[in-house]
Amino acid sequence: MSKKPNIIFIITDQQRYDTIHALGYDYMETPNLDRLVREGVTFTNCYVTGASCVPARASLFKGVYPHTSGILKNADSWQHSWVENLRDAGYNTVNVGKMHTWPLNTPCGFKHRFVVENKDRFLEGRHFYDEWDKACRARGIVKQQRVLYRQREDYQEAMGAFLWELDEDMHSDFFVGNFAQWWLKEYPNREPLFMQIGFPGPHPPYDPTPEYAERYINKDIPMQEYSQVDIDSQPEPYKNLMIHNTEVDHDSIVHTLTPTEEQRHKQRAYYLANVTMIDDKIGEIMQTLEDEGYLEDSIVVFTSDHGDCLTDHGHTQKWTMYDQVNRMPCILWAPKYFEGGRKVDTLIQQMDLAPMLLEMAGVEVPEEFEAKSVLPILKGETDKIRDYVFCEQGRDDHFETCDFMTMVRDERYKLTHFVDRDDGLLFDLQQDPDEMDNLWEDPQYAEVKMNLIQKICNWRINSGYHTRRMNDSWR
Repeated sequence: MSKKPNIIFIITDQQRYDTIHALGYDYMETPNLDRLVREGVTFTNCYVTGASCVPARASLFKGVYPHTSGILKNADSWQHSWVENLRDAGYNTVNVGKMHTWPLNTPCGFKHRFVVENKDRFLEGRHFYDEWDKACRARGIVKQQRVLYRQREDYQEAMGAFLWELDEDMHSDFFVGNFAQWWLKEYPNREPLFMQIGFPGPHPPYDPTPEYAERYINKDIPMQEYSQVDIDSQPEPYKNLMIHNTEVDHDSIVHTLTPTEEQRHKQRAYYLANVTMIDDKIGEIMQTLEDEGYLEDSIVVFTSDHGDCLTDHGHTQKWTMYDQVNRMPCILWAPKYFEGGRKVDTLIQQMDLAPMLLEMAGVEVPEEFEAKSVLPILKGETDKIRDYVFCEQGRDDHFETCDFMTMVRDERYKLTHFVDRDDGLLFDLQQDPDEMDNLWEDPQYAEVKMNLIQKICNWRINSGYHTRRMNDSWR
C-alpha cells in the first residue's frame, strides 16, 4: 500500500459477546457498534487466549499464548509488545486508557501514554495515580471506590451494582472517551497513527450514571437459568472459586451463591448500561476521527479482553472457561480495505488480529508469533485458519485451588482440563450451546475427551518447538 493505514484499536474490559444489538441481542442499545457491524467484518467465534485481564491482553499484544510469554495472571510483568514494531516503522503510537501492562506505566512501544487503569484498584497498583486519579484530584472529587462502597448499607447485597453519583464527565469511561477525542483534536495529524483506546468498563464495579441505568432497569433482559444441576456438576476448582468470591470482595463485588432474580437483573442492567455509555463515546470518537482527517484511511478494531459470567453458571466475573468469559465481540471496520457487512463464523484466536495489522502496516511479522493472520479470511482467500482454539489460566489470588487450566474447543466440542486434577469439563456445543450438561464422566464421550486432551498435549509440544528461540527480552 502506498500509504500506511491508521489503526484505531478500541478495547473494552470484561465485555461479553451478547452485548451488541446488531449481533442479535435486541435488548441492547448500541447504535455505534451496530454501525461497525453493518459496515465491517465481525468474527463471531473469536476466543481470547487467557481467562483474565493480563494474560489475555499480553497475548493479544505479543502474538503468543500465555504459557509461551510466561504471563499467566494479573501483575505478571509484561513490558514489550508488537506496538514497538509499529513505532519503529514510523507510526505515532498512542495509548489512552487501559492497557494493563505491568508496571502500569511501562512504555510498551507507545510514544505517548495516558494511562487510566481499573476503576477499583486494591491488590496491584493501589497507590498508582493515573490520569483519571489526577483529574479527579484537580476537580476536588474523591472517586467512588471499594473503601467507600463498603460503607453503604446495601454493599453486601448489591453485587457490585452502584450508580455513578459524581460529575458525569468524570466517569472513567466518559473520561477516557473524552480524552481520546481531545488528543485527536489537539495533536497534529502528520504520521500514520496507531491509537489504542482502553475503556475501563463495563468491568465492575457496574457504575452507570442514573440516566443510563434508567434505560435498562425496567427492561426484560434474558438471563441464563440458574441451575443447581449445572453447579453440582462443576469441578472442585470452580466450586471453590464461587466460595472464594463470596468471601473476598474483588472489584467491589460481594458474590452470593443464591442471588435473587432482582439482584441478578439489577446487576445485569447496570452492566449493560455501562456498555451503552461506552457505545456513545465510540460514536463520538468515530466522528472526531472523521473531522480530523483520520477516518478514511483507518482500520478500526473493536474487541474486549474477556467477558463476565454475571451469575451465569453461578459465577461472578472471569477465571472460568465458559463462553460468557472467553468468547469475545470482535469487529474490524475498514471500508477502504475490506468488504463490509460480513459475519465470519470460523474459529479464531483474538491474537490473530495482530499479524493482520502488522501486514496491513507493511511491518514484518515476528517469526515467533503463534498468532495466525486473519488477512486471508478478510481477502476471501480462505474460510478457515484454525481447527482449534485454546485458552489458559494459572493460579492467582482469585483462582486459588488449581495450578493451571486449559480450554480447547473445535467446531463442536469444548473441553477444560485441570493439570493437577482428574475432573474437568466437556460440552457438546452443538447439542448444548449454553454449556449446562457436563459430559466429562459420560462413557459415550470418552473417546472425544481423550482426543481433545491429546490435542492439548500436541499443541503444547508444537508451541514449545515453534517458540524455542524466543528471546526473554520480548516479555
